[in-house]
Amino acid sequence: MNNTKSIVVASLMIGLGLASCNSGSTRRNPGKIYAPDMTYSRAYDAYTANPNFADGQTSRKPISGTVAVGHELPDHMVEGDTNAYKSFTTDMRFNEAELAEGKRLFNIYCGICHGTNLDGQGPLYASGKFAAMPANLNDAKYLHMSAGTMYAAIKYGKNTMGSYASQLDIKQRWMVIAYIKKVQSENGGDAFAFGATGTATPAPVADTAVAATTETAKH
Repeated sequence: MNNTKSIVVASLMIGLGLASCNSGSTRRNPGKIYAPDMTYSRAYDAYTANPNFADGQTSRKPISGTVAVGHELPDHMVEGDTNAYKSFTTDMRFNEAELAEGKRLFNIYCGICHGTNLDGQGPLYASGKFAAMPANLNDAKYLHMSAGTMYAAIKYGKNTMGSYASQLDIKQRWMVIAYIKKVQSENGGDAFAFGATGTATPAPVADTAVAATTETAKH
């Protein structure tokens, strides 16, 4: 009985094998595809005609309200609009680790010219390579410069300074500016407003004022 079953099974397998073989010039039906339009989808090149859309165009505009990956943060500044620069800002706030990262990025990309102390005495200027001194960010001219104006300089460049838009993404630019503003606030600049708590840190009282107050208290 077992031999009979084995013979039957073997016969069926041989028959199926023969049936699956190509029969020469006879075209065989390979079977049905569940989703042929997905298996053999037609590709359309950009800017070519496409019958699948009402306007007949393959290239599509972004869906309204969507934001491209890497552009989640607002950056609607236009080059040359100096009035807009002054009011341009961000609602991002940075913790100590992010401010430390801002310092690291500043030292890498900015310190070479502006100096790691923000005093304009970077290695390139100190070496005599530049005839004009880079901006001393501790100088009164820059202590109260708006964050948006600084952002524009990083994004588009200013005078002999080139653009750093390709080196620093949007968040990194603001981290660098937050670090600059933190240092400036400790040297007579505006109160620091980019802290993680969202509350402004009062600018330190000048040493002369502190001395005067102390002297008055003694009397």
